[in-house]
Amino acid sequence: MASKKGNRIIIKLRSTESAHTYTTTKNRKNDPNRLELRRYDPTLRRHVIYRETK
Repeated sequence: MASKKGNRIIIKLRSTESAHTYTTTKNRKNDPNRLELRRYDPTLRRHVIYRETK
C-alpha cells in the first residue's frame, strides 16, 4: 500500500528588513500561495513583515 503524502509542509519565513528567519508549517491545500505575516524581529526589536521563502 502506498503511503499518503500529507498536506502540511515545513516552510521558512524570512524578514524583509534583516536576515532573521522563522520556521513554521503550512497547509498546502488551505494556503497555496506564499505566506506573508507580520512577526517580531529580535534583531531589530520590532514587528516587521516576514515572507515565505524556499
